[in-house]
Amino acid sequence: MLASKEIMTFKSYQNQANMFVKEYILADSLLPYTSVIGGIFACKMVYELTQLIGTNYFKIYSSFSKIQRIEWNNRAISTIHGIFITIMSLYFVFCSNLFSDNQSTEPVTVRSSSLSTFALGVSVGYFIADFAMIFWFFPSLGGYEYVIHHLFSLVAVAYSMLSGEGQLYTYMVLISETTTPGINLRWYLDAAGMKRSKAYLINGVVIFIAWLVARILLFIYMFYHVYLHFDQVEQMHTFGQILVIVVPLVLSVMNMIWFSKIIKGLRKTLAKRQ
Repeated sequence: MLASKEIMTFKSYQNQANMFVKEYILADSLLPYTSVIGGIFACKMVYELTQLIGTNYFKIYSSFSKIQRIEWNNRAISTIHGIFITIMSLYFVFCSNLFSDNQSTEPVTVRSSSLSTFALGVSVGYFIADFAMIFWFFPSLGGYEYVIHHLFSLVAVAYSMLSGEGQLYTYMVLISETTTPGINLRWYLDAAGMKRSKAYLINGVVIFIAWLVARILLFIYMFYHVYLHFDQVEQMHTFGQILVIVVPLVLSVMNMIWFSKIIKGLRKTLAKRQ
């Protein structure tokens, strides 16, 4: 009898918790803000967990300087975010019917859902946390190019999240985050003294291919998609139109510059092995 009463009490609390989550935390009006806070909290949690794992399981971690340990932890955050937002972006761009031309008469530029807004909010939380770390430890975690990249990304993703406009193009651009885990792994291999290893060479080739597909070819496809749907882009607010055109252009120029450096680095690595 007592056990049955405890079960009923537990279920009552569970129902109240579910109602609280649905009506408040995941309510459409509050979703952008709760997802951003959740994203920032997740970054903090990954940072602390990475620090704990590094201290207890990686001998090389203790030999690092303070800023190297901070960068180790920071790259773990960007790796987790890169994996998360890549999965969500690939889903919305290629798998979901949300932005399909055949599913709705509503302009593709103004479509959104609770899930698409939530994922963008988590990404905004990451960009806020990472931008704050880059600014605080400037220029140790990245120079002015990282500041520009994060600033443009933060404004574009935040606007898309809050307005619901241009989410398809935002996700197309965010697919470029698929290169982040590979870039970070390269730093980890270098820090571990494995610059001459086979893994380092394979990593360089993978980065080259991923960068070419996700940050060069996909951007060309995005510009072509904007061209085909420009009548729908014109239905967005002026600021939204500017972001859809200007932000990808700026990022694509930066991607081309970084890509040239990747090619030079890969050539140098290959030349050393001949």
